[in-house]
Amino acid sequence: MSTFTLSKQLDNHYIIEGDLTFLSINKKTMPSFDFLKQANEIQIDLKKVITVDSAGLALLLEWIKQSKLYNTKLVFKNMPHQLLTLAALSGLDLNEYLTDID
Repeated sequence: MSTFTLSKQLDNHYIIEGDLTFLSINKKTMPSFDFLKQANEIQIDLKKVITVDSAGLALLLEWIKQSKLYNTKLVFKNMPHQLLTLAALSGLDLNEYLTDID
């Protein structure tokens, strides 16, 4: 079974490793939203994401939604091209959440 981890690297900087797919995201593996309450701005690096599908996009959208509730600016770094394509196909503009696009 594929998995992913969300690890804190530095203050307010996190990295996702593994797959963001239907197989890796469920109630048991989905990280808590509490990390979004920790700072005014949170950066999440996706450079180590291997595979992504619409479930991965849905997770990121939920984090965006929750970050707005906590008044936290959320920034994604190194978003995989596959994820950007899924967002574009879904009619979503994630540009305000992106930095350092590979």
